[in-house]
Amino acid sequence: MSIAMPPIDNAMLARLLRFLAKGPAQLVETATPGKMALESAAHGVTSAKGIVIIHAKRVGLLACSKAELSITDAGRAWLRRQEAGVDAFAGQHRRDGFVLVHDENGPSKVRANEAESPLSNLRKRKDAAGRPLISEVAFMAGEQLRQDFTLGNLMPSTGVNWNATGSGSHANGVLEITDAALAARQRVERALNAVGPELSGVLIDICCFLKGLEMVERERQWPVRSAKLILKTALAMLDRHYNPPAPARRGSSIIHWGTADYRPTM
Repeated sequence: MSIAMPPIDNAMLARLLRFLAKGPAQLVETATPGKMALESAAHGVTSAKGIVIIHAKRVGLLACSKAELSITDAGRAWLRRQEAGVDAFAGQHRRDGFVLVHDENGPSKVRANEAESPLSNLRKRKDAAGRPLISEVAFMAGEQLRQDFTLGNLMPSTGVNWNATGSGSHANGVLEITDAALAARQRVERALNAVGPELSGVLIDICCFLKGLEMVERERQWPVRSAKLILKTALAMLDRHYNPPAPARRGSSIIHWGTADYRPTM
């Protein structure tokens, strides 16, 4: 006959998993009955009730090997759900980060879900030489296009949203868009024109519609692994549009041309 365990306090469990999320820790007995200490040379010491540790191990939230505790993938997912609050499912599957974007008011940091962006995944992945699959400047160029695309409300809609970009006034039955949305659309148009029709499609698919490389290759019937190379070329041209190189400085010397006998003889 199994003995039922008392209810586990989620706050205590979350505290334990937050500590282990920083790195593994050694399990050490304490003088206090029912309590255990977790020691880590990297991030200090904490304590936890023995029943909390047993429960977390039983349900797969942590693993124990030779008195060393470590958080599992299931434990990280549980922790994200707890920290997400009401939107627990989204919190489990999102990975929040900050990106630097530029607008008419200058650079600013905005929160972004890195898990949904193919560019974020490519930036985190490494090639055979240990380099990121796309550079930081390429990532920022793609995120700038995505920001303008979203701000300009260019994403296809499946319904009517009168508050998406409207200013509240109508002209000839058409909802007027805001100045900010119009400016964003113009920036998108200039960027795509600078890249050209041959490469603008892959930027829209991956940066704006958030399609994966494999999906783009399937839809466009491209060879396997070709989308990554085309995307890198497109992002390089997009970055050149956003950050044009400084014009070369001309020297002070006078440039001339003449035949060997152009000088008059005295």
